[in-house]
This record gives sequence, structure tokens and C-alpha cells, in this order.
Amino acid sequence: MTEPLQQREIASQIAKRRTFAIISHPDAGKTTLTEKLLLYSGQIGVAGMVRARKGGRATSSDWMKLEQERGISVSASAMQFPYKDAIINVLDTPGHQDFSEDTYRTLTAADSAVMVLDAGKGVEAQTRKLFAVCRMQRTPILTFINKMDLHGKEPLDLLQEVEDVLGILACPMNWPIGHGAEFRGVVYPESRQVMLFRRSEMRGAQKAEFVSMSLDEALHAGEITGEQHKQLAEELELLAAAGNPFSHEKFLQGEITPVFFGSALTNFGVEPFFDSFSSLAPPPHAYPADAPNGGTVEVDPVTSPFSAYVFKIQANMNPKHRDSMAYLRVCSGHFERDMVVRHHRSGKEIRLSRSYSLVAKDRSTVDEGYPGDIIGVINPGVFAIGDTVSVGGDFNYKPMPQFPPEIVAQIRPTDVLKHKQFDKGIDQLAHEGAVQILRSYRNPKDPPLVAAVGKLQFEVLQFRLKEEYGVTSAIDFLPYRHSVYVVGDVKALNLPMGSFVALDARDRTVLLLTAEWEKKYVREKNPDHQFPDFVR
Repeated sequence: MTEPLQQREIASQIAKRRTFAIISHPDAGKTTLTEKLLLYSGQIGVAGMVRARKGGRATSSDWMKLEQERGISVSASAMQFPYKDAIINVLDTPGHQDFSEDTYRTLTAADSAVMVLDAGKGVEAQTRKLFAVCRMQRTPILTFINKMDLHGKEPLDLLQEVEDVLGILACPMNWPIGHGAEFRGVVYPESRQVMLFRRSEMRGAQKAEFVSMSLDEALHAGEITGEQHKQLAEELELLAAAGNPFSHEKFLQGEITPVFFGSALTNFGVEPFFDSFSSLAPPPHAYPADAPNGGTVEVDPVTSPFSAYVFKIQANMNPKHRDSMAYLRVCSGHFERDMVVRHHRSGKEIRLSRSYSLVAKDRSTVDEGYPGDIIGVINPGVFAIGDTVSVGGDFNYKPMPQFPPEIVAQIRPTDVLKHKQFDKGIDQLAHEGAVQILRSYRNPKDPPLVAAVGKLQFEVLQFRLKEEYGVTSAIDFLPYRHSVYVVGDVKALNLPMGSFVALDARDRTVLLLTAEWEKKYVREKNPDHQFPDFVR
């Protein structure tokens, strides 16, 4: 139990923390929005774009060379910095479905989520999947409808789509003034105050200037036309009569999402969104953990001694160091550099002497941390995803969800003399969770198989093997395109022809199948077995 004086300091620090993940479909603009958070917090003076022009800046959160070349996020990144009166811990996640496992794991470390929607496309497939994970964990979600500076769907239609497709109430906290080339700013329904943004030659590279006034003042000043004033007045009346009133309690329970409109590219509506997020999003809370007796305990962030869990491992972030970084989500107590903690899985004591605060791949030594903080520690080859560490705790935080792979292949080095580097690279990248390593249930000594959720993961795997380990590789894809986990006696399974029984790194049974109908077949033919969608 921590001392009362220290508890007050921990409680004060927790109240400032906002730890959240940004989720979206690819190209909705979440990495650009993350960059603008860095801009408005003063961490960078000029914002870069996801696809930087030749000689220009790339976004800060996409640090991997492949990310900068392709203009997509392929790995979750963690950043911490102050924003006005808050301490922000932002987790920028991959939007592409092929990297959804990394996103799912990262969401377990977030206290809330920002869902970014493209105003022209609305709710897309990957958004639905990520939202479902948030819903499963009852994660509060704020929605930012992006790209209002481009032609898109009507705002009312977007709100209706959020409610119909995602099954959550939507409450507009502000409302767009125009859209496409006519997008001027936002109006707040309750106060009828407007924020009118000024375009600049720097576009979104610097903070957007704006003027604030009442809706009627904007009309009299000639900032909006009489037709715009009439349309906005009608829309605000409709929202007042038929819209959903905002409830902070329902938001925290995941039943309602506050919605904001803007353009991350031009910065229109970005600062008011960040300000509202800081006041609405919850601070760190108690975390559930598995107790030794098989029950569940709630680990209080203030009164419990230091504890954390590993939600991500990333190797070779800095080519000069070639080390492996374990990302810790601090759940309780006070972290101090050089503290000795117990690694629950192995029972070993570990000194956390090299601890870092992260902004993308740039690291700076961190001497202390509090619940909600994301701290990078050098992995001495002990940490694995899902591990719990603590000072004096006797519990384990809930295991990470593991999803069955959808693509299986055999991979080999093209130069046989580089087998040692190849084996090291595969082992380290599998340890990160970038891919899964499977082995045959019947013939465990056969060459292992490499499995992943999506094909793009193999492209990243080959890229990183060459970039980080100097190994060029070749891939032979196998016919398995579907898989399920199996709980029950493997020897008693009734299986279709051509299926393959494998074991993952934790000796869990994975059934590899060639066709979708085979999933239904194995479930019907094996009623005494369980086939979960994911395992922990």
C-alpha cells in the first residue's frame, strides 16, 4: 500500500492523464490528426503530411521507413506530451485490416478512443471492426468527422449512419458551416457561438487562425450569407428537437459518442476538438486482473503499488541501437527509473534501468511515470506481449486477445549463408506479434510455418528482414485461407480432407482450413469441441 502523501500526488497526476487510441479505416486521416495534436501541443513547429512531397516532412508518428514510403501506418506508435493542462498519451494505430492484431492489443492500453471518419465515405468496414473491439471493452469513444473541406455526405446522414451501422447514439457537439470548398468553420448548438477559420498559404502546416462570434453577429458582419444563416438556424432547431442530448455518464459507459466536425488537413475544427477531448475523456481507472485463486480483482491505480503490463514489443526502432523495446502501460502506483520489479510470468526480478518516454522513434530518458503513462523499457529478452510486472503484486492482467491467422506461408532466406540472421529476425518479429509462428501438431520437428491476419504483413515482414537484418527472403504461400482455434481433445476431431492441425507459440491448437464452408463443417461434426473467435 502506498503512503497517503504519495497517494495524493498519484491521484493528482492521474487526473491530468488522458490515454487514448486513434482508430479509423485506412486514409480517413487519423495519422494526420495525430500530427496536428503534436502541432497544437507545441511539440513540432510545422506539421508534415502522411505522404510528404519530395524534400518535405513525413508525419512524426509514422517513423518506419516503409510507413513513410507507402503513406500508411503499419505499426502502432506511442507518444506522450503535455497539451495545455493535460498530459496526453496517444496511441496511433494501424488502420489497415492486415494489422488489426496490433490495433486490438493497443486498444487494451487505452482509456478512451478517437474514431476518425471520412466525411465522404462514412462508416467503413475496418471502422466497424475496431468499434466492435471498443464496444466489447466498453471503451468511451469520441468521433471526429474529417475531410469536411472535401465534397462528402450530408452531416445529418453521417450522424444517422453512425447510429444505424455502429449501434451507438451520436451527439453533435458542434456543427459544420458549409462543406467542401465552402467549409468555413463550426457552430456550437447550445450557445450558437461560431468559430470561423481563416485560410492561409501554409494550409495545415501551421495552426489555423479563427474568429469567434455569435451566429447572428456572423450574419451582420457579412461572415456568412443570409441563406447560410437560415439553413444553420433550421439545422440547429432540428438538432434541438430530434437530436440526442449529451450525457457524460452514457459517454463513459460507451452508449453515446460526442461528434465533432472538421478538417485535419487545414486544421479547421482541430483545436476545439482537442480542447473538448481533454475535458471529456476519462483519466486512468482501475484495471481488472486475474487473481491467484482464479477470481478477478480490480487493481486501484492510486492505492496499489506500481504495476504495469506489456502490450507491445518493437525491435530495431533505432538502427543505431538495434535493441528491442517493450511498451508498458502503467496501471497503478508510481514508476521510478532503476526500480526493481517482479516479472510475474517467470518470477524473476528485473531492474528497469533504461526507461524512455517516446515520441514516435525519438526517445528520451524518463525518470518517473504514473497510471496511464506509456513507458518504453529495453527488453533484455524476458518480456513477452501480455506480461505483468509489479512491486509486490500477486495477480496477472488479462491476457492479450489472439486471433486465428488467415494466411499461412513458408518463408526462407534466398542466401543460405544468412540463415543465422534470418532465424534471429523471424524469432524477434514473431516475438513482437508481427507474425505468428506455427508448427505441425503431428510432426513438431518439421520446418515451422509463418502465419498472419493479412497479406500485407508478409510484405512488411520481408521488408524488415532486409532492412533490419540484411536478409532477402522468398515466400511460398500455402492454400490455407481460414483457421479456427480448437478447445478440446485434438485426437477426437472429425476433420475435412486437406485440413492441417498446428500449434502456436503457446501450444494452443489452431486448425488451418482451405475454404470458408469447412469452418461450419468442423463445428457441426465436433459438437463436444469449442471453436472460439479468439483466445487469451
